[in-house]
Amino acid sequence: MASGKPFVVELNTLKEYQRLVDPDQQSCGMKCGRVYLEPGQACGQHSTEDREEVLVFLAGQGKLQIAHDQQLSIGQGRLAYIPPRTLHNVVNYGTVPLVYIFCVAPAKST
Repeated sequence: MASGKPFVVELNTLKEYQRLVDPDQQSCGMKCGRVYLEPGQACGQHSTEDREEVLVFLAGQGKLQIAHDQQLSIGQGRLAYIPPRTLHNVVNYGTVPLVYIFCVAPAKST
């Protein structure tokens, strides 16, 4: 169960995934992390399922692949929103590391 208390997390500079918010321990369902992709790497295709996702790009550039038919340019200074039930992948097509923060939360029922 979530603690329900405000907190601050220091972002590290390591070349690896960093968990920022744990939905079971720190929030009411939100999951958040920092992703580090070397040139040519991808996060791997996956679905948002019944959640929505925001990506905030801190460094680098690349493409956000949506399903198999759409590619959006992403990179430092940009934010991407991915709606529920969307198959997607983040790919670093640049020459420097692509670093971003993702935040995933349960989507509101309509």
